[in-house]
Amino acid sequence: MTSIEDTKKEMKKYEQIRNEFYDYLDTNIKKSTNDQFDFSSPQSLDAKEAYEHFFKLDYQARKIRGLLFEARDMK
Repeated sequence: MTSIEDTKKEMKKYEQIRNEFYDYLDTNIKKSTNDQFDFSSPQSLDAKEAYEHFFKLDYQARKIRGLLFEARDMK
């Protein structure tokens, strides 16, 4: 069974990856006056780079999901 400390470490890693993903979006998508992403104007994201950010986030989320299932002794 994974220790609480290892699980906390993976949760912090998830938070870091999530923040990097949102930083990427903040840098590459214009925002409206109310600080919301403005999808009404044309955007151009590098699809490969966007996918790489998403894949890291998704992988970490799936990793944490496994740890939580293990902690609850679920299959």
